[in-house]
Amino acid sequence: MVNHLSVERLTKSFDEKKLFEGITFGLEQGQKAALVGVNGCGKSTLLKVIAGLLHPDSGEVSFRKGLKISILTQNPEFEDNETVMQAVFSEERPELNAIRDYELALLKMEQNPELVIDISDLIERIDALNAWDFEHQVKQLLGKLGIHSLEQRMGELSGGQKKRVALAQALVVNPNVLILDEPTNHLDLETIEWLEEYLATQNLTLLMVTHDRYFLDRVTNEILEIDAGQIFKYQGNYSDFLQLKSEREEQQAATIGKAKNLLRKELEWMRRQPKARGTKAKYRIEAFYETKEKANQGVVKSEMEVNLKSDRQGKKIMELIHLTKKFGDKILVNDFSYVFQRKERIGVVGPNGAGKSTFLNMLTQRIEPDTGELEIGQTTRFGYYTQNEAVFDPNMKVIDVIKEVAEFIKLTDGSEVSASNLLNQFLFPPNMQYNFVGKLSGGEKRRLQLLRVLMANPNFLILDEPTNDLDIMTLNVLEDYLEKFDGCLIIVSHDRYFMDKLVDHLFIFQGNGQIKDYPGNYTDYRSELGTLKSGDKEKATEIPPKLIASDQKTEILKKMNFNEKREFEGIEKELEALEAKKVLIEKSLLSETDYGKLTDLGKNLDEIKENIEIKELRWLELSELAQH
Repeated sequence: MVNHLSVERLTKSFDEKKLFEGITFGLEQGQKAALVGVNGCGKSTLLKVIAGLLHPDSGEVSFRKGLKISILTQNPEFEDNETVMQAVFSEERPELNAIRDYELALLKMEQNPELVIDISDLIERIDALNAWDFEHQVKQLLGKLGIHSLEQRMGELSGGQKKRVALAQALVVNPNVLILDEPTNHLDLETIEWLEEYLATQNLTLLMVTHDRYFLDRVTNEILEIDAGQIFKYQGNYSDFLQLKSEREEQQAATIGKAKNLLRKELEWMRRQPKARGTKAKYRIEAFYETKEKANQGVVKSEMEVNLKSDRQGKKIMELIHLTKKFGDKILVNDFSYVFQRKERIGVVGPNGAGKSTFLNMLTQRIEPDTGELEIGQTTRFGYYTQNEAVFDPNMKVIDVIKEVAEFIKLTDGSEVSASNLLNQFLFPPNMQYNFVGKLSGGEKRRLQLLRVLMANPNFLILDEPTNDLDIMTLNVLEDYLEKFDGCLIIVSHDRYFMDKLVDHLFIFQGNGQIKDYPGNYTDYRSELGTLKSGDKEKATEIPPKLIASDQKTEILKKMNFNEKREFEGIEKELEALEAKKVLIEKSLLSETDYGKLTDLGKNLDEIKENIEIKELRWLELSELAQH
């Protein structure tokens, strides 16, 4: 297979902290790999070094010549005054430039109906570049990402909207190599599901950092783990990685155990020999130090513990009585009533901008409803982990951030723990506790923020996008804690795995202030929604022939001559066969790990999709001819 990316002996440090040393790996054409590891291990730094945004201390990164490389950073930055169109079409490429100019002309005429612009030259440019298909793909891509106002200024957009624009910017150029840092952060669930399917079925080379375990499982065919400054490779998806990592650690522990036994024997030999090293066998001395290094490696497994106490709840938790909230003409919550019970576990879902965060801010009395009221029980004590990163003084030491809340904190067993010991349990060892907050990674700051919320012993916990920037290990431990949590729990999250594991019903924000209480987790809801959508499709007319009603089909066939009937029925059978092949290939793409086969499958899928489109158009032509 063709090698697209080579990383050779890469080393990078920040201040005195060595993130990784001498790491080497490569990506072949069609390979889809994810970097995993604990917060602060250097995942985002490694992506930036590979993308050329940071210089390594030593080592080399090289891409195959002639490849188009796209990069999505974790926190993309834009000029406030540039428009969405300028941001998306910023890449200098003839096809993109032609489409940008064409769309800009149409936009100007749409905004000013009296303005007439001659677009014949633009149409000729797109014709000459054979870019109409590309123009259609770009429009479809922008639509799927929810980008419609191309004239809007970037400074007016939210963080989530900027992430979508940055993602569109990375994808519109049809890259050969795609580098993504936390692509699912700030996206709503529907967009994540579309992106998941898109990346799984595209014939490109992918390297990404993400904590979304469903996303990892369905998109990747290799996992690269950064652990103790080294990189370990695992063939397969996230489920395969968990199994293979466990086997690696067991094998490493056995090797270290043998090394320690050998070290004891070698140490005895070294001590028995004369002090003058020249009298000892040189090779034996060298072997001793190699054995010592191996024995002292250890299997470093940082285990975060969460056993913080939560206060007991009384009979009355909270009651919402006819809550309504608007911003301008937009209704976010409309006449919503609900009585919370003990140990409720609720997931909150809905598109970005539907009012989820506003709803949470009303529950915690950060904003007042326009009408209605909240009755909160006397013993209810909120813990609110907000979507926005907490603003800590960068010149404060980590331990002082915790001591601001308390010097000693109660645990579930009634005992107390010092601020220093609690930080240690949250993977902030003593050498990090006296570091300045400004030196922490984004994920480490979020972990510190989470600790500040939990140590207040809440019994009504509200988590708004808690999975953003937290590593998978932290999420696993947080999930374990929340499963045992004795109070009420409300979660807003785009992490489907996290939601499925913890909630038993959903508040679904349906728009226009309507909130539906759905009994089940997110996968249950999407499964039911998928069934409903397929039912709606059966009522449509511009659809594959197998979905139309039999009496409608009979009526169409009556009006056709012999040759038309034969062609019409032949197309139906061909379409059924092509659709079946398409489904099989899409399933194979999600599970295949051989890069050569992945490339072939991607090409086959493109051919089948094109064939389906041709057949469907001909089927529609025949059915329309028969009806006129």
